[in-house]
Amino acid sequence: MSDSKGSPSSLPPHAQIIQMGTAYWVSRFVYTAANMRLADHLAGGPRSASELAAVTGANPRALHRFMRTLTSLGILTQDTDRFALTPLGAALKSDAPGAARATVLTMAGPTFQSAFAEFQYSLETGKTAMEKVFGMPAFDYLAQHPQEAAQFSEAMVGIHGAEPPAVAAAYDFSRLATIVDVGGATGNMLGHILKRHSQPRGILFDRPHVVTEAPALLRAHGVEGRVSIEHGTFFDSVPAGGDAYILSHIIHDWNEDQCLTILGNCRKAMKSGAKLLIVEFVLPEGDTPHFGKIADMVMLTIPGGEERTAAEYRILLAAAGLTMTRVFPTASDVSIVEAELA
Repeated sequence: MSDSKGSPSSLPPHAQIIQMGTAYWVSRFVYTAANMRLADHLAGGPRSASELAAVTGANPRALHRFMRTLTSLGILTQDTDRFALTPLGAALKSDAPGAARATVLTMAGPTFQSAFAEFQYSLETGKTAMEKVFGMPAFDYLAQHPQEAAQFSEAMVGIHGAEPPAVAAAYDFSRLATIVDVGGATGNMLGHILKRHSQPRGILFDRPHVVTEAPALLRAHGVEGRVSIEHGTFFDSVPAGGDAYILSHIIHDWNEDQCLTILGNCRKAMKSGAKLLIVEFVLPEGDTPHFGKIADMVMLTIPGGEERTAAEYRILLAAAGLTMTRVFPTASDVSIVEAELA
């Protein structure tokens, strides 16, 4: 938490470290505001804590103090005893663009919090804290908790929402006839690509329960008639004959052996001249800051995968019989790692 005298970077080192160590306080405040739907309750205009106490189940005085605290974070504004949303606070409404509420409820919620309480276990063993705490891999856990799984899918839009249009703009998809989105879930990435490039057709490939929302999303993009949906798992096989195969935030979820299985199945499906396009955080070398370096610790703790540098992708792809040809930066945090048959 920065003080009123300057930004965090202007603080002395000990204060910056303390701020980092106590950041979970603020995280918990934002999570609680999201969980109590404060933004939804204030969407109609200013209200007092006493007015909101009944609908939130909170103690009126404690809620007043909490909402007063949120004003110091720029989430609410206060006029006497009534509080209103700021533009920042309005982003926590359930229907606000960007899926911030679902993202906060997922990433700062009990499941992730419990796993990260055992973060050091992951460092000591290289195994996921998720499995230690919940007794199963992350995606098995989500399969058994459909409400959390739906919220997780929405959170992925919140975290990665700026990426699909950036990917669509950064690569020349117009020369391709068929694009296969492997593990493409709701088809958000494929939808943006086909909306920008009128020539290609698409194949959306994922497990049946994952693609249930895809038709509506593809229809919203205006590309439903250009996409066929095929069911399956990339651990078994992927559709053959595509001109390009997209793996968007797939490889970083899995350990190296699993990655080689996925890449091997893509390689088997690829024809001569086809491209494999891996959309991921490509980590810069050295001490250059990058969101992917933080995400790498999430991968270690939750699903058991990892983020990689370009050099590490080159090695991984070579082990799968593929040659990395180029890395395309985008206007977002992700890059496109292009590969072809070796």
